[in-house]
Amino acid sequence: MKKLLVLFASLFLAGAACFAGDPAEGYWISIDEKTNKPTAGWQIWVENGKLYGKMLSIADYPQDTLTNGGKGRHYENFMNNVDIGTVKTVGATWIWDLKKLEEGKWADGFIIDPGDGKRYKCRIVFHKADGKKYKQDTLEMRGEVGPFGRSQFWKSATKDEASAIR
Repeated sequence: MKKLLVLFASLFLAGAACFAGDPAEGYWISIDEKTNKPTAGWQIWVENGKLYGKMLSIADYPQDTLTNGGKGRHYENFMNNVDIGTVKTVGATWIWDLKKLEEGKWADGFIIDPGDGKRYKCRIVFHKADGKKYKQDTLEMRGEVGPFGRSQFWKSATKDEASAIR
């Protein structure tokens, strides 16, 4: 009976591991690299094999603020080609269409900077907390134009924490 119970538990755990989400999925807080202060709360998820990201809250602005830039800009596959200048910052899916390279690594998608409405190629890499360089689970979000780019390092959060940035 014990052997049967151990076998059943092992199969259950192995099956659960097969359906576990990618480590990039979850809730994150973007951090300003100059001030080290939170700028926004995010939800990252996988849908139909692609990675997406939605802003849940924003620091230093009313939560119903429209984007600061992008009036008249439209991008293919971004919210049905909506005018960027008419989109509320919180609640919009600013990261879309990233393709999985391997576990925790995504690329070939896009991110829009809500501050100016510009679209960038996007790469995301999950870094597990190691107690050294990464004190907690971290998401490296990199926006790129051609060979040039900039990375931000987002910290893991709960849904409540990511939704509470003000």
